[in-house]
Amino acid sequence: MKKLSVFTALAALVLSACSNSTNCESASCTVSSKDAAIENIMTRTSVRDYTEVPISEATIDTLLRAGMAAPTARNRQPWKFLVVTERASLDSLAQGNWKPAAKAQAAIIICGDLTNPLEGEGRDYWVQDCSAATENILLAAHAVGLGAVWCGCYPVSERVSLVKNLFGMPDEIIPLSLVMLGYPNGEQTPKDKYKADNIHYNKW
Repeated sequence: MKKLSVFTALAALVLSACSNSTNCESASCTVSSKDAAIENIMTRTSVRDYTEVPISEATIDTLLRAGMAAPTARNRQPWKFLVVTERASLDSLAQGNWKPAAKAQAAIIICGDLTNPLEGEGRDYWVQDCSAATENILLAAHAVGLGAVWCGCYPVSERVSLVKNLFGMPDEIIPLSLVMLGYPNGEQTPKDKYKADNIHYNKW
């Protein structure tokens, strides 16, 4: 499973009917793939309550591969990922600022690596890069049947210090976000956030 690409892993989940059919035309499969991708985006929602079912290492690996598939400025890939599975550490996060950690089976902390940052005004592009990775992880989690919630850390100094101290992070590593993970305890209804008033074409 660790050698399986993220695309293949997710496609196996959302397109199983198509891939198992001997009569599947390539064009129809392409349409199904596009529909499945859009459906996954539109039905993703924040999940904060989880069952006690453990998450396999293979599933965590799929999420990490999805995160690292995100785009980055000049392809710097200025990130590091810390996977938290120990109950004591999750409970410590819950006692801090992230209550969903109390029931989460795992958490992924997405961190900026400032070892070799871009120079000048582009120095803080790592925030956008790591945010893109965070969203990829959320979408991958939803695709494999997990519930997840994006919990903020940076730029709140108290939160950053708490996470860095708890996990012994070096100075050049900045925790941007935490994704709490677990199998959903009950059904979640996604919100329709589309608002036409937020859209402008060609000029403001």
